[in-house]
Amino acid sequence: MKLIAYFIILSTVLCSCAKQVKDTKPETKPNLLFIFADQYRKASLGFLNEDPVQTPNIDNLAENGVFFSRAVSNHPLCSPYRGMLFTGKYPLANGVIANCNSGRTAYGNYLKKDEVCFSDVLAENGYSAGYVGKWHLDGPEPTLPGETVEWDTWCPPENRHGFSFWHAYGTHGRHNNPYYWTTHAAEGEKLVVNKWSPEHEADVIIDYLKNTEHQRINEKPFALFWSINPPHTPFGEVPEKYKQQFAGKDYKQLLNRDNVKFTTNNDLQRGDKGVETKIDQAPDYFACVNGVDDQIGRVISALKEQGLYENTIIVFTADHGEMLGSQGLMHKNVWFKEAYYIPLIVHFPKTVKSKTEDIMISVPDYMPTMLGLMGLGNQIPAKVEGVDYSNVFFNKAVIRPDKQLYFGSEPSNSSSGARGFRNAQYTFAVVKANGQKYYYLYNDINDPFQMVNIWGNNKDLDEKMEQELNELLFGMNDPWIK
Repeated sequence: MKLIAYFIILSTVLCSCAKQVKDTKPETKPNLLFIFADQYRKASLGFLNEDPVQTPNIDNLAENGVFFSRAVSNHPLCSPYRGMLFTGKYPLANGVIANCNSGRTAYGNYLKKDEVCFSDVLAENGYSAGYVGKWHLDGPEPTLPGETVEWDTWCPPENRHGFSFWHAYGTHGRHNNPYYWTTHAAEGEKLVVNKWSPEHEADVIIDYLKNTEHQRINEKPFALFWSINPPHTPFGEVPEKYKQQFAGKDYKQLLNRDNVKFTTNNDLQRGDKGVETKIDQAPDYFACVNGVDDQIGRVISALKEQGLYENTIIVFTADHGEMLGSQGLMHKNVWFKEAYYIPLIVHFPKTVKSKTEDIMISVPDYMPTMLGLMGLGNQIPAKVEGVDYSNVFFNKAVIRPDKQLYFGSEPSNSSSGARGFRNAQYTFAVVKANGQKYYYLYNDINDPFQMVNIWGNNKDLDEKMEQELNELLFGMNDPWIK
């Protein structure tokens, strides 16, 4: 009897242990909230004390996360940034060489259906993937030269690269009355909203986190990408409560950078002109920045309320910056810091300790680096050109890049436009225009506001920079050097 009792007890213990093993779940995968604000320059991070902005929520992410102090947008333009972000490739490799519109569609200037994107990898590895906001990666029906150029277009479900939740549009400048296509909407079924777009999108994301209408699969981790249009133009389309923060303040006083000019710099062969008619909108740009931070704060609060905050990687970055009068230019698509430098903050205190990281990271590196952080480093597509630098989160050794590409071109002639790079000391760019080459070289250490072009002052340095650029472009099979 004692022996029988012993076996009964042993059997019970073994069954209990087996049940415990069976019921033990694998370590929970982290969620991902990837936020990128359009035309948000690095100088508008409040904690840097450069622009006159207040960004307490973003500041908190940086204080408790990893701030990449040397992040740049390799092609400071909306569509090319998005192409690099999602494919992990540079523009010549993914085909998104300039902003997507109908005049460029015939040249293949759009995100291809057969690309294996960041979101595809996440969806294939058990994530509920969602996209909210500006997409700007599809090619509208082609138009011929001289015809009206169309910018916006509907993205059919089969072209959404693994995103099962969709609340997005191609591109428009309607911040105060935006429209969207929702997950199951047909092309003719736009949803028009009479609310500031970041606020409406925050509402949508908060509902997504609550999962009130089964927007995602509860049992799966989520990966949500949020592309916020402001502070992109039109700057003036921002709620009055944010404008009031700058009421009565002179834009000339608010623009405190040493390189600001209130008249157009016609000596430069690249960049958006028209400072005289646009520069007075600077207070509204800063108002947009403050408002964007407000809405990000609402979403972060919702993450906490839903118990999702601790297991969610939050990324804040931007597709490019804004010149806002610096160098006598407006907007983007130049090599100067105000357009080229972007925020990049990765917040995941559960796993990653806070620090400032000075690696010279480029946009194609984001996809492999984030996949590495998420435990999916072995799922990085073979054709990705970016590098997995996720070891920097854990202070492990990586082979650090010594330069970052600057690129600007047209899909109709991919050898056109401008090329350059940034290294630890210099920013160098060459522009093809009027059948000539124009050279720009700045010592970023001695001249942090890039006010003096030193090209021509040192022949040996000039030759070295041009040789390094040609080697970089040759390695990327860039037709620029042919």
